[in-house]
Amino acid sequence: MIRVCISGLGKTGREVAKFLIEQEDIKIVSAICSPDSDKKGKDLGEIIGKENTGIIIESSDNIEQVVFKTKPDVVVDFSTPEAAAKNAKVFSKLKVNIVLGTTGFSDFSIKRMFLLTNKYRNGIVYAPNITLGVNVLMLLTNLAANILNNYDFQITEIHHKNKKDSPSGTAKKIALEIEKGLKNSGNKNMDKDVKIPITAIRAGGVVGKHEVMIIGEDDKIEISHESFSRKAFALGALRAVRFIKGKTGYYEMKDVLDLKKVLSDYIKEENKTTRKRYKYVLDKNEIRAL
Repeated sequence: MIRVCISGLGKTGREVAKFLIEQEDIKIVSAICSPDSDKKGKDLGEIIGKENTGIIIESSDNIEQVVFKTKPDVVVDFSTPEAAAKNAKVFSKLKVNIVLGTTGFSDFSIKRMFLLTNKYRNGIVYAPNITLGVNVLMLLTNLAANILNNYDFQITEIHHKNKKDSPSGTAKKIALEIEKGLKNSGNKNMDKDVKIPITAIRAGGVVGKHEVMIIGEDDKIEISHESFSRKAFALGALRAVRFIKGKTGYYEMKDVLDLKKVLSDYIKEENKTTRKRYKYVLDKNEIRAL
């Protein structure tokens, strides 16, 4: 059983709590809100549309007391960048592992998360891109950049009008994956300081959509991911919680999903298929060369 604390009870935090509380291997033991939140002192069940849970939401000013009393293995944080950065230090000192789904961190704050895991020997999954599907998009765009290194790349992201950070943390991560792919492609004419343009749109109630256009002189490829509900975030959070329990170190969702292994296994299977296809028409020396 994994003991979980929920930090941040906005729309996504509530959906994550609602989903995790239904899992047989998860036990939500505590919940934290901002000091000035009207959720403070209420039962978590009231906030997420469930029966009373006996879990009283407490202020983030009391994190140490909450941890000592409820002993969580993992905290799932969907608060604000400022609160999450402050709370991460406290949780790390207390050896609580963290799934950080909050977006809008500065590069300095992200590096600080890495340093916390080294100093306090806890585990952190930094996952502004916590949905499973968008991680597949990142892998595909990285591969596309390696292959189509003379194409132009453009990212467009759309979120609800109340989302504060712009562009989104996920869009920045997609851009980074594309840039890494381009730099690793071997194109000697590639600009070393290449930056992928991002267009950010804030409108209506869109949960989240990211689209990558890959445009050449004669054709265009589009890769997109859209979340229809916040349950997509909850599914990713569950995978991250199960992954980080008992671990130390700094991780991202690509580690949670083990995408390197997925790609490596795919290549191995393709090689096996190629060998089988030609084993009746090639001699042994030719087969070894494949």
